[in-house]
Amino acid sequence: MKTPLGQGQSATLPVIVGVSGYSRTITARMIPSREAHDILLGHLVCLLELGGVPRKGVYDNEAALVSRHNGRPTLTPPFQRFRGTLGMGVIVCKPGDPEAKGLVERVNRYLETSFLPGRCFSSPQDFNAQLATWLRRANTRTHSTLRCRPSDRIAEDRAAMMALPPVLPDPAWRETKRLGRDHWVRVATCDYSVHPRAIGRRVEVRMDLDEVVVTCAGDEVARHVRSWAKHRTITDPAHELARKVMRVFAAAVADNDDVELRDLSVYDRATGVA
Repeated sequence: MKTPLGQGQSATLPVIVGVSGYSRTITARMIPSREAHDILLGHLVCLLELGGVPRKGVYDNEAALVSRHNGRPTLTPPFQRFRGTLGMGVIVCKPGDPEAKGLVERVNRYLETSFLPGRCFSSPQDFNAQLATWLRRANTRTHSTLRCRPSDRIAEDRAAMMALPPVLPDPAWRETKRLGRDHWVRVATCDYSVHPRAIGRRVEVRMDLDEVVVTCAGDEVARHVRSWAKHRTITDPAHELARKVMRVFAAAVADNDDVELRDLSVYDRATGVA
């Protein structure tokens, strides 16, 4: 099913699904892509909803998480860091072995036959909101095999799990680069504006499932809602105003060498940045 992304775009997006082995409690979340950072960010959301860390997780051969060499599975570096921070063991299913992940396969069919039919979604955020509401009901229904509700057994599952670590893994996408004169940064296929006071300086870009944040020497110079649509240019009005003010000031300096040079913090205050 295609989900509207805005700007006239729509796409069929992946949904990460997890099932606890004993209680059959389901967690799920739509994510923007099958890149490692998005999968692991969605994975972390599911673990937080579950309320603990399984001692071992069972995984399919997702290319962003597992590679195979001579038939032997090797965890990719981002996944290795993620599971290492959590202290979680990993079991990788053999190729072509659907029975090994039968719990998840049955839940996938359950989602396709009980959650999706008759629904429409206005955005990925709407999809996740409706999914969260549905999961609360699904986890309190009487399970056809267990003959009890998953919510009645989740406490025993959590007791057998490990506690979430005091410092959670942060698999967000990151990049460090020097900001060009156009003061936009490209993340995936979209361009996000940055305050022009950072032009020519090195900035750190961080993207999670919800936001794109840019910092310069520890100071925040941009914060945008992440666009799940592709090939967009997202501009903060404050950044555009600051650009115009600085351009007028630079033109005045060029026209008159005797003009007084003022502290640029004056313009930060004028544009509401400082």
